[in-house]
Amino acid sequence: MNSSPGSVIVLFLLFGGNNGDTVTQTEGQVTLSEGDFLTVNCSYTAKEYPTLLWYVQYPNEGLQLLLKAAKDNDKGSYKGFEATYSRETSSFHLEKASVQESDSAVYYCALN
Repeated sequence: MNSSPGSVIVLFLLFGGNNGDTVTQTEGQVTLSEGDFLTVNCSYTAKEYPTLLWYVQYPNEGLQLLLKAAKDNDKGSYKGFEATYSRETSSFHLEKASVQESDSAVYYCALN
């Protein structure tokens, strides 16, 4: 039996900081096919060097910490997701080489 690849719906929202610190990420809904490469941009502005975080919320579940980095060039990796903290570009972009339907969720970039 031939089965066609399913769609993966991934939602991205803006999740800001405080005290004038902000993060900006891809906004809106993104639809991908299984096996597609995922990149979600996350850029920040901050007075100091913050700890950067990616959270995920799967349908009907609570918010979960996905990745965390506290210093330049820290690279977080979990379940195929990766993000590298770059002070030079003020970014913490989330990537996954091959998304699956089970990755359908809301992803939040945050700073602390």
